Order: sequence, then C-alpha cells, then structure tokens
Amino acid sequence: MSQIFHPRFGLFVKLALLAVLVLASAAVLAWRGLTNTPHRIDEAVEQPVPFSHRHHVGDDGIDCRYCHDTVETSSFAGIPPISTCMTCHSQLYTDQAMLKPVVDSWQRGVALHWTRVHQLPDFVYFNHSIHVAKGVGCESCHGRVDRMALTMRTQPLSMQWCLDCHRAPQNHLRPREEEFTMGWQARDQQTLGLALIKRYHIDTRRLTDCSVCHR
Repeated sequence: MSQIFHPRFGLFVKLALLAVLVLASAAVLAWRGLTNTPHRIDEAVEQPVPFSHRHHVGDDGIDCRYCHDTVETSSFAGIPPISTCMTCHSQLYTDQAMLKPVVDSWQRGVALHWTRVHQLPDFVYFNHSIHVAKGVGCESCHGRVDRMALTMRTQPLSMQWCLDCHRAPQNHLRPREEEFTMGWQARDQQTLGLALIKRYHIDTRRLTDCSVCHR
C-alpha cells in the first residue's frame, strides 16, 4: 500500500504548531504592551477630576501622607477615598463644576476610577513602605509634584533607573524627617548618604540581588 502522508509531514506539523505558538505569544505580549503602556514622561495623565498637586501641596501645604496614608506601612501608597476629599470639599468649592464627579461619587457611594500614573510590570515587586523606612524621598521617584498642575511621570522607572539607585543609594537618601519635603537638598549628599546607610542598616551587598525586585 502506498504511503498516504509525505515523509516530512510530521516535520511540517511540528513547524506549524511552533508557528502558532510563536504568533499566540506575540499576540499576548502585544496586547499586554498596549494595555500596560506607561504614560510618557512629562505628559499629564487625564483623570476623572483635574486634581492639582500644585494647589494642594504647593499652595495649601498639605502633607503627602494626609491623602496617601498607607505609604509608610504598605507596599501601596494608597489612593485616598472620596471621604478624604470631602473633609474639605463638603465646605469648600462645593459648587465648582470640576468637582461634580467628586460630589456625585460621595452622594451615590460609587468610587471614582483614577488612572494610574505609574504602572510597573507584574513581575516587579515594589514596596513603598521599605523605601520610606530607608530614607527615600517622594520626590526621588515622583518628581516635584508640588509644581504639577496635573500629575505626570518624571522618571522612567526602568530596571536600569532602579539599579542606578540601588548601586549607589548614598546619592539619594534623606533623613526621614525630610522625605516628604519638596525641593530639599543636602549640603553634602555623599557624606550624609553614607551615614544614613549605616543609620538605616541598609545591606548594600543585597540591593542588586535579583530576588529584591523579582519574587
């Protein structure tokens, strides 16, 4: 009886399955890239309410921790609930059109959906609280938010950018009492930074271990 399939039929099937697998993987990666594309640096991120850090932080002097109240204790800085906004805005600017979504959210009990400004990949582990505990200021990653009419990214948050800090933390550390101070600068950053490494018991030998950020 003559052979039904070509001698190389099995090879063709394997190559076809491999091609399907490669295309499927590429499609998944492309989809994740489109859905998780980070916002451009120095480009304002559109929000349901045009919240101004410049007004709240720069003009009114509100401390970061008033709204981001878990930044010292949690891996997530925390997005303030509407009740935090309404501690002031139940009395101030209640008739402003731009605040209508906030008032409606409060009255209806439906949360506002803010757009994340910083979006790290799923395979990256980042903990806000440990950075705060070790002397990293908000400004180091988030920039001068006290000057931002609308919030935007100021740093790439790339692996190389993180490693630059982890390899030389003395260039970035602050006393804990100055971590939330915008525009603060040390007189001698190197000397202070090296002293803070000892004070905060930072093991610089482990800062570049893969498992620190990838778990």
